[in-house]
Amino acid sequence: MIRSLFLILALAAGWSAQAQTEKRIIPKSQQQAAEQRKTDKRLEEIQDSIDYVKAVQALENLEFVVEADQLVFKRGQSAFVSSSTNFISMHDDKTVVQVAPFNGGGPNGVGGITVEGRASDIKLKTDKRGNTYFTMNVLGNGISAMVTISMAKGSNRASVTVNPNFNSNRITLNGILIPAESRASSREGRSDRRANGLFWGRNRPMPG
Repeated sequence: MIRSLFLILALAAGWSAQAQTEKRIIPKSQQQAAEQRKTDKRLEEIQDSIDYVKAVQALENLEFVVEADQLVFKRGQSAFVSSSTNFISMHDDKTVVQVAPFNGGGPNGVGGITVEGRASDIKLKTDKRGNTYFTMNVLGNGISAMVTISMAKGSNRASVTVNPNFNSNRITLNGILIPAESRASSREGRSDRRANGLFWGRNRPMPG
C-alpha cells in the first residue's frame, strides 16, 4: 500500500515537472512569416531613412519636387488627388505650383492651374527632434505667397502650406518630397495652363 502511494506520488511529480517545462511550438511557416515581417519592416525603415536624407539634400540644393496626393483647403476640406497634376517644384530660385483639385478638370475644364514665381528669403532649419522646416517667399505672375514645407525626421513625407500674402486662401499639399532628378517623366499630359489673374493673389478664390 505504501509502495503504491509512493509510486502515485512519483508519477504525479513527473507529470508536474512535464507541465512546468511545457512550451508552445510554432510551425516553421509561421516563424518564417514573422521573420519576413520583421525584415520587411527593417528594410522599410532603412529606405525611409535614405529617402529622408535625399529629401533634405534636395532642399539644400534647391532642386526638388513635392508630389502631392492630398490637398487640404483653408476650412479643413480635403481631397485626394493625382501627383501628376498636383505638385510644387523648385529649380534654383524658380518655383512652380500646380494644383488640380477637381477630378476631370477645374471650372474651366482644363485640369488645374499652374503658377510660377521666384523664391526669396529662403530658410532651412532642423529642430532638436530632427524635423526639417523649409520656408520661402514666392513672387511671380499669379502668385505672391509664403510657402512652408515641413518634414518629419526619417521620412520624406512632406506637408507644404501656401499662404497668400494678399488673401486668406491658404492651401496645403501633402505628399512626398524627392530630388527633381528622381521625378518620373510625368510631364506628359500635365496641364501647362497658366492662370489668368492671380490664383494666390488678389483676385482668384480657392475652393472651400
